[in-house]
Amino acid sequence: MNTDSSAGIPKRRLGRTDIEITPIGLGTWQFAEGKGIDRFMYKGLDPEVTGEIVKTVFDGGINWFDTAEGYGWGRSERALSSALSGAGIADEDVVIATKWFPLGRTAESIRKTIHKRKSCLEGYTISLHQVHQPTSFSSIEAQMDAMADLVDSGQIRSVGVSNFSAGRMRRAHAALKRRGLPLASNQVKVSLLDRHIEKSGVLEAAKELGMTIIAWSPLEMGVLTGKFHKDPGLLGSRPIGRRFYLRRQLKRSARVIEALEEIADAHGVTPAVVALSWLVNFYGETVVAIPGATKVSHAEQNVMALGLRLSESEMERLDELSRKFQRLIPFGT
Repeated sequence: MNTDSSAGIPKRRLGRTDIEITPIGLGTWQFAEGKGIDRFMYKGLDPEVTGEIVKTVFDGGINWFDTAEGYGWGRSERALSSALSGAGIADEDVVIATKWFPLGRTAESIRKTIHKRKSCLEGYTISLHQVHQPTSFSSIEAQMDAMADLVDSGQIRSVGVSNFSAGRMRRAHAALKRRGLPLASNQVKVSLLDRHIEKSGVLEAAKELGMTIIAWSPLEMGVLTGKFHKDPGLLGSRPIGRRFYLRRQLKRSARVIEALEEIADAHGVTPAVVALSWLVNFYGETVVAIPGATKVSHAEQNVMALGLRLSESEMERLDELSRKFQRLIPFGT
C-alpha cells in the first residue's frame, strides 16, 4: 500500500483562519446516544467504544472532531469531551467544531446558547462554530453578526456555515468581512456519489472566497464501503432512516463500488479507504471530510485513508465513473 506515516500527515488551513486541520476529521453524530430523532439514524454507542474510537483516530494523526448542538441536544458534545479527557488528550492538541441549531430560532439564541455549548464541551475550545442550516428566522447578516460577537469576545475562534448555497455563502462571507473576519467553511454533502457542489456553484464560491468545504456523509452512510452490496440483508439491522436511504443507493452505485473494490485490492485496503482518499485529494486542498465511526475498525480505516495515495489513473477512473452523480437526494445546497 502506498501510504505516508501518520506522524508526517500534512495539515491544511481551515479557510483563511490560522487553524490547521488534517484532511480527515471525525464526525460524531453517532455519539448522540440514539435518543430522540437521532435513534432513526444511529443506535446508541457504549461509552467505552466511543472512547476507543476517539483515541484511535487521535493516535493515528487525526486532529479534529465535528459535533453539533442538534446531535442529541448536547449528548454528542458531552460524549466527545468525555472521550477526549478520558484519553488524556489536551485542549491545545485538538480542534473542535460544533454547530448552532437554527430551526425556529433567531440569531439572538446564538449568543444565548454559547454557554451551553461550552458547558457540554467541558473546557475544550470551540475552534469552529457553524450555523447548521439556513433555517433561522433571522437574516444571514444577523446570524453572522452574532457569531462575530462570539469571536470578538473570545468564546469561539472562527465561524462556518453548513448546508448553505453559493449565494448564501457569499452573503455570509460579506457580512463577516464587514466585521474583519473570514468565513472559514461550508459543511455540505459531498462524496463519490454526490458531486453536486461542482454544478451548484458551491465549490466555485469556496475557492473564490478562500473557504474550506467540509464533506459530511463522505461514505454515503456506509454505501461506499461495499458491505451492503455484498450482503443486502445487513440493511434490516439498520435504523429505519438509514435503511430507506441505503436501499435507494445500492443499484445506482454498483459500478462505482466495483471500481473501489478493485483499487482497494491493489493497495491492500478497503473500499472505504479508497473513497475517502479520492475525496480529500481530488479537489486539491479545498475539500476535507468528516466520516463517522461506530466501531474501532471504522476509525482505523479513517486513519488509513490519510496516508493512501492513489495513482493518477485510479483518480481518473473514479472521477469518470462518478461524474454523473450530482445529487441523489434533495439534501443541503
